[in-house]
Amino acid sequence: MISKASAWLSMALGLFTSSLSVACSDNAKTATAASESHRVQLYTLECGHFQVDDMGFFSADGKPTGKGERMPDPCFVIRHPKGVLLWDTGLKDSTAQSKEGVKDVVGREFVDVPLSEQLKALSLSPSDITFVGLSHLHADHAGNANQFTSSTWLVNRRELENGTKTPPAIGIDPSVFSDYRKANIKLLDGDYDVFGDGSVRILQTPGHTPGHQSLELRLTNSGTVILSGDLAHSRENWAGHIAPSWNFDRAQTQASMERIEGIIRTDHARFVIQHDPEDFASLPKAPAFLD
Repeated sequence: MISKASAWLSMALGLFTSSLSVACSDNAKTATAASESHRVQLYTLECGHFQVDDMGFFSADGKPTGKGERMPDPCFVIRHPKGVLLWDTGLKDSTAQSKEGVKDVVGREFVDVPLSEQLKALSLSPSDITFVGLSHLHADHAGNANQFTSSTWLVNRRELENGTKTPPAIGIDPSVFSDYRKANIKLLDGDYDVFGDGSVRILQTPGHTPGHQSLELRLTNSGTVILSGDLAHSRENWAGHIAPSWNFDRAQTQASMERIEGIIRTDHARFVIQHDPEDFASLPKAPAFLD
């Protein structure tokens, strides 16, 4: 009798343990899925590129070096549980109509795949973009801004003032962001926490232009990543705190570089120079992402 009772108890305990194990496993899967859905994801798109005739254009004195280079012009999509941020909008999509590229001050500019098509590949339309963050209003960063009049534009106040003055400042094409009055524009006077949880922050880094901005992301698996805007155009410029001769303010540029270097040291951040070919190549391309 005792033996039968012991056997029954053993079987019952086994069933209970098995059920508990399944329940714990299911809970763990649910928790993991919930965690995945709340991660910030960074997608990198190539929104055009430049064939630069001479990299001396980006030097402190502007003197020719005899060295040309292909420079990427990226855009970034940041998915967050509270919405989607598009960081910079690249060269205007119409550039893709010219397979030989379009002549500009540095050489020629090209667009292989329009931004609108790249967004479709991520199952996004312009109306799905909650925020458009513009590092500055130069035409290679604001080229497609007018596609996003249903989004909230995050632009520095001084940058908009500079971008709308007559005659236009160097690098500005007012036609590519002329619809800013139709958008819900939020003018920034300092750093800005985009989603209110510290995971995506716009940092004020003036100097390249009066209201230049960079972007800081705190990612679950990849740590802190900072997107440069045009704070630096190359690794050489970054290492030497070199501001191109045509920057708005050299001292402000260098002070902004020092500010970002401090954040990099404190947060062990990865700094991505948006126009640098090696930095661009090191990022996974959409539909792959960093998180």
